[in-house]
Amino acid sequence: MTDKKPDFTPPARLRSADIVEGLTRVPHRAFLRAMGVDDTDFGKPMIGIVSQQGETTPCSMSLGPQADAARLGVSAGQGIPVPFTTVSVSDGLSMNHKGMRMSLVSRELIADSIEAVVTAHAYDGLVGFAGCDKTLPGVLMAMARLNIPSVFVYGGAMLPGHWQGKDVTILTAYEAVGKVIAGEMTEQDLAGLERQCAPTVGSCPGQFTANTMAMVAEALGLAMPGSAMMPAVYSQRLAMAREAGRRVTQIVREGGPLPRDLITRRSLENAAAAVAATGGSTNAGLHLPAIAHEVGISFTLDDVAEIFARTPLIANLQPGGQYLALDLHRVGGTRTVLKALLDGGYLHGDTLTLSGRTLAEELTTAEPPDGRVVVSTAQPLMPTGGVVVLRGSLAPDGALIKVAGLKQLVFEGPARVFDNEEEAFEAVTARRYEAGEVLVIRNEGPKGGPGMREMLGVTALLYGQSMGEKVALITDGRFSGATRGMMVGYIGPEAAEGGPIAWVHNGDRIRLDAQAGTLDLLVDDATLRQRQQAPRPASPERLSGVLEKYARLVSPARLGAVTHRGGA
Repeated sequence: MTDKKPDFTPPARLRSADIVEGLTRVPHRAFLRAMGVDDTDFGKPMIGIVSQQGETTPCSMSLGPQADAARLGVSAGQGIPVPFTTVSVSDGLSMNHKGMRMSLVSRELIADSIEAVVTAHAYDGLVGFAGCDKTLPGVLMAMARLNIPSVFVYGGAMLPGHWQGKDVTILTAYEAVGKVIAGEMTEQDLAGLERQCAPTVGSCPGQFTANTMAMVAEALGLAMPGSAMMPAVYSQRLAMAREAGRRVTQIVREGGPLPRDLITRRSLENAAAAVAATGGSTNAGLHLPAIAHEVGISFTLDDVAEIFARTPLIANLQPGGQYLALDLHRVGGTRTVLKALLDGGYLHGDTLTLSGRTLAEELTTAEPPDGRVVVSTAQPLMPTGGVVVLRGSLAPDGALIKVAGLKQLVFEGPARVFDNEEEAFEAVTARRYEAGEVLVIRNEGPKGGPGMREMLGVTALLYGQSMGEKVALITDGRFSGATRGMMVGYIGPEAAEGGPIAWVHNGDRIRLDAQAGTLDLLVDDATLRQRQQAPRPASPERLSGVLEKYARLVSPARLGAVTHRGGA
């Protein structure tokens, strides 16, 4: 970080003055005294420190000590630290059953709950910690919505396990289940792998959704430099968290930069380029539009597609590549990727960062590509990004496929249709499908699911059965950032909105071409019109609670699956 003073206007009055100043605030000050605040503290900025500290997932179990370290930084910066928590839904534990409906929903719950706490208590600033897939965009969305001085800190990824002479991750375990079903691995070996693949706390260690969104936060300028790829168990994280607390109090006093100074169309384009360059999670196609929506910027799947198409793949990261977050951290982390993109002309260097300096200024000391984990844009791994947006008669509003690591980019075959994930999982487990088919899973979109479940359980089984590129799978649901293979998700419009995926029949031929960016249902228009005239069966399930509210409010995937009209 730098001590250079940004050119912002210091606030004439703290937000927290609303609860501490004046005769009528005697009861408020009494409550604060009951919390340990005294006369020497009144008038200092009050800084919320939010995390998902808890034991619902290893992703969040590193956050408690880091959030506690941020308290020291806030105090050192002459602020009042106020820790609080919000929810976290484990994608790992909710995968492949109805609990996964709550995963994407939790992103909105997190953003809403942070808004509620910060607004109700008039906090002057916010340090936000996150570790699991939806917690990162949820915290970033809240920061964008509130637009108060904010610093984002990722909790970090777990270290890889080591089994039978090689590094392994949770993805290895998912795919190994398919190998056992296919008779290519013993259950005894699988039991050994299960005990070795996730050896520490932290998020999944590949360039899956959590690490992808951590890189997005750095590219947007909201995160501490160098934070995205540093492992969760590294003690350096405590120093980084402490600095985050100190920095946010400085931003409060200086008046900026605020989240909406940092989240601009140009920085969103930078973030999308970072995703493409690293073969990052397809979920970024949901989360980037959602973050943009919070600041009133229209940044849809179309905009994401444009960036993906013009950005080369330069990082050799799992699941499509070879290396993990730890490997990238050792060769310079996110800064190395961003510097390579900047030097190649693929980034806007004039966007702001937390320090008040431009991205280009912050990257002057970044390490150059090592040629192994990260290569230069002059000699990329692929000429376009590792994630491709498809369009065509089956996906008029777009769909996403991760092409990093694929051996072929074109697939055509007959459809085998499933009306939900459970049907597909049962069929794949029993091997009731054939090579050359296109497996169609529908009714799993944001509204139709509701909740847009991830399909890693099915896709990993297919890959473990050595069928990851011998069949294609398409869905209006989502994929995990760990998904690889000939897998197309986020199809829009979804079946619940009358999209063409609702009218696919068994045996229809489907063609996807990731080179041309197309996904087509090869059925004549007259036949399709006839099918669309038939009424679709209503869902037998009666919704209530949070899923009922979500299904009524949620927007299409191409707009980020958001639930309110957005920032001004």
